[in-house]
Amino acid sequence: MSTLIVDPPWLSVDPVGEALHHLRVTGLFYCRTEADGPWAVDMPAFGECVSFHVVTVGEAWVEVGGAPPVRLVPGDLALVPHGRGHLLRSAPGVPSLGRVDELPQEYLSEHYSVLRHAGTGPRAELICGVLSVEGSASRLLLDLLPSVVHVDRSSSGTLLAGTLALMAGELAQARPGGEAVTTRLADILVIQSIRAWLDAQQLTTGWLGALRDPQIGAAITAVHREPGRPWTVAAMAREAAMSRSAFSARFTQVVGEPAMQYVTRFRMHVAADRLGTGRTVREVASALGYDSEAAFSRAYKREIGLSPGRTRRPQIDS
Repeated sequence: MSTLIVDPPWLSVDPVGEALHHLRVTGLFYCRTEADGPWAVDMPAFGECVSFHVVTVGEAWVEVGGAPPVRLVPGDLALVPHGRGHLLRSAPGVPSLGRVDELPQEYLSEHYSVLRHAGTGPRAELICGVLSVEGSASRLLLDLLPSVVHVDRSSSGTLLAGTLALMAGELAQARPGGEAVTTRLADILVIQSIRAWLDAQQLTTGWLGALRDPQIGAAITAVHREPGRPWTVAAMAREAAMSRSAFSARFTQVVGEPAMQYVTRFRMHVAADRLGTGRTVREVASALGYDSEAAFSRAYKREIGLSPGRTRRPQIDS
């Protein structure tokens, strides 16, 4: 009698959700703005960071070079995912008051401030944050996003509104553990925002769009779960229930690069994450299916641009 093999119930059936599961951010700074117009502030570049801006009262405009200005009304959110400098204004053309980090503000803690501006125009209130992105695998996802991700209140749904309300409540008063709660809420907020953007875009190409393809997505998900498995095109084709030649051609068409090139690229981003936690080059190379440390190092440098040794963070003995 044949035995029916069933996948464990905890395995994800949502490959796009699985990709978002790897996204990790850490809150660096939060600011609540209470400003009467006209006003404008410069947001400086913050390297490998994500900035978000949420309007709770009034309106504001977000301007990132090379992208159309984005108008935010209460309940809207703008995500600037690439650490680029940008402008926040009460209305287009309003001159800037200066860099936001150089303006007078009330610091309620090391990581949280309230910025107030007295003017004669309409009032605006915003919650803003700067979050660091943890790991190259997370940045692989963020690299796909545009200069500004605008999630309006009509498409954000009640879940995003609920997260915003919780965050506003935490920032409204200083309480023990408030920063930890706010950081975790910001993590959720970023994931919800990206998910809302993905739902609106309905991507069908690139590795993220390919996850929606039942066959190619199955192969990519398998690689993400087991990057150290001895992958070949034939092994990936079996995951997709396709012939080797048909899989190879379709993978390149949908993802935009050959299957094994994608496997190597993903492995190297996973390797960067693991090296950043203090794992040795030999340990990481072996875990990702490389018998030769030298071959791993060459592949890593081609993809990341640095040698594995320069990426590795030494372990600190307790």
